[in-house]
Amino acid sequence: MKKGFSTIMSAQFFSSLADNALFVAAVELIRTGGGPEWQRAALVPMFALFYVVLAPFVGALADALPKGKVMFLSNSIKVVGCLMMLFGTHPLMAYAIVGLGAAAYSPAKYGILTELLPPSQLVKANGWIEGLTIGSIILGVLLGGQLIGPHVAPTLLGIDVPLITTSVDTPPEAAISAIVFVYILAAIFNLYIPRTEAPLQRIEGNVLHMMRDFSHCNTRLWGDKLGQISLATTTLFWGVGGNLRYIVLAWAAVALSYDTTQATSLVGVVTVGTAVGAVMASLYMRLDKATSVIPLGVAMGLLLVGMVAIRDVWIAAPFLVLLGALGGFLVVPMNALLQHRGHNLMGAGRSIAVQNFNEQACILGLGAFYTGMSKLGLSAFVAISVFGAVVAGTMWLIGHWHRRNCVMHRDEVERLLVIARSDPH
Repeated sequence: MKKGFSTIMSAQFFSSLADNALFVAAVELIRTGGGPEWQRAALVPMFALFYVVLAPFVGALADALPKGKVMFLSNSIKVVGCLMMLFGTHPLMAYAIVGLGAAAYSPAKYGILTELLPPSQLVKANGWIEGLTIGSIILGVLLGGQLIGPHVAPTLLGIDVPLITTSVDTPPEAAISAIVFVYILAAIFNLYIPRTEAPLQRIEGNVLHMMRDFSHCNTRLWGDKLGQISLATTTLFWGVGGNLRYIVLAWAAVALSYDTTQATSLVGVVTVGTAVGAVMASLYMRLDKATSVIPLGVAMGLLLVGMVAIRDVWIAAPFLVLLGALGGFLVVPMNALLQHRGHNLMGAGRSIAVQNFNEQACILGLGAFYTGMSKLGLSAFVAISVFGAVVAGTMWLIGHWHRRNCVMHRDEVERLLVIARSDPH
């Protein structure tokens, strides 16, 4: 890997670490504040909100400025969201601001990979960065659970800064205070991300022009016979993965009678499996074979349905590892294929912004769907079963779509696969 890749990895690790620790702290802040369960479930779609709203603009921004600078500014916005949550803003609103920072961060984070590395290294790079991101999710969720737990929280609350009086009086508030410093560490790494030789693309036109440009990019990617399949698959995967953190917490509470701190360990188990699957995919999958992993998405949905029958943690742990591994092996090659097609069709930042828009819209939609089931009074078991069935059915339809493309547009699909196999570097 080229020089600078490790700096990008470090920045991503600490930013993602803080994002996931904050999610756990926000769940506990709402719970201890007497908020209903649907508000805790609503944290997931609220985080995705600005990904969807700002998608026409953040891609152009990532292409117009040095990507390290964009990542630094984005982490600064996340710090503001943390401080808002800490000083009285409703957690749902404050968490949406953190999501605003994440929305601006993502096109720069992934876009710089296509500028720094040749196509032949994209699957490997995605394996590394997804594996590291998954590792940060594991540690972030565990960190959040420990920061609000009975061992660490009293220590944090006992820290007394001379001449400064704060309103930090509860374990979740103490956890959020500590998480602010993790975001600051990520921002420091952002300052050392190297400039690439890729030319900056000037932002042209007004807001309406940018929206039309984004709509055109979105249409081009959905119209590409490989881009549409990889986009549909990664969209559904992240829609599921984005909501799975809360689903596992909710399931552990009713199936195993776990509190938030205990349940975070099971979220970590899922991400361990995802990391294993991501690494295996980066070692054994090729870009032109990416679509062969589509059936794993159907299996993921069926495993979610099966999860409701588990009442023993010793059965749950390997089951959740398998669930995560299928997801990791699915997303790495499909994500690399999507980046490859997007980079060939438009600028890297715009391509990632289109990807984020669709993926976060799916997180928002599936999150609203699950939140709605909770608000209607459906039990966690019923809600998870319905959720899993929808995932399995949708993934089957995507597989059918690809098979139809291979029959009706055989020449075009084969031409695009030849491009994926080639390495101009």
